[in-house]
Amino acid sequence: MSILTHITGITGFIGQNLSQYLGEHVVGVNLRNQDPLVFEKGSAVVHLAGKAHDVKKTSANSEYFVVNTELTKKVFDTFLVSEAHVFVFMSTVKALEGKEIGVSAYSQSKYQAEEYILAQKVSPGKRVYILRPVMVHGPGNKGNLNLLFGVVKRLGIWPLAAFENKRSFVSVENLCFVVKALIENENVASGVYEVADEEALSTNQLVALAGEALQKKVAFWKIPKGLVHLLAKLGDVLPLPLNSERLEKLTENAIIDASPILKALGIKSLPLRTLEGFKKTFDSFVHE
Repeated sequence: MSILTHITGITGFIGQNLSQYLGEHVVGVNLRNQDPLVFEKGSAVVHLAGKAHDVKKTSANSEYFVVNTELTKKVFDTFLVSEAHVFVFMSTVKALEGKEIGVSAYSQSKYQAEEYILAQKVSPGKRVYILRPVMVHGPGNKGNLNLLFGVVKRLGIWPLAAFENKRSFVSVENLCFVVKALIENENVASGVYEVADEEALSTNQLVALAGEALQKKVAFWKIPKGLVHLLAKLGDVLPLPLNSERLEKLTENAIIDASPILKALGIKSLPLRTLEGFKKTFDSFVHE
């Protein structure tokens, strides 16, 4: 089944992968100069455009709400009055924190966008999905995994081995599979779905996988946690590679149950197994 799909944020990491995954029936939406927006009858809209979380904290909080909240409202309002059939909003698992006080503007902005979408009346025949992926990885991805990989590549050591954690990830290939399945499967009810690979991994496991990709024996250093936290706090004010936010991302426990989205799609597992997905990601880092 080939459904014309409009994609905002098509030049981003997920957008480029989704465009290739869906094939030729894809139209990129440039939100900077495409006004008014027009979505064809029977088409799908995948809203990926957004302001990513800035771990260096150089962005003004207001920017998150302009891009992640107000822009999403504009795209969704256009969908509601169009004859497009499917809307997919790429939110984040961090939106779960958005209703709490004192959380990041990124989480709040995504949460407010979700709340707006859920509050609108949707015409019969239209389907609306809010996806909350965990940390997405894949070939060409930039982010905290690159930081981890760089440490293993340059130093051959992992100084955070004292932190034992488990967290969920999702390969961009599996995320694209979910989006395509939602667009094509009219039997999946509208709603909010968290997206993750089935197996959670520890950061120490990821370091070992990076070492395998580099064919390098990694030394796991168990530096006392208190000292690591102290160094991370220094990184909050000095230009060090580690700061409190990066430390949390690398060592936090964050396990998401993948079964609800699998059940909704009527499948037993996602196409790419967790370890296989990371092997692809780290092999791509080796050859960059």
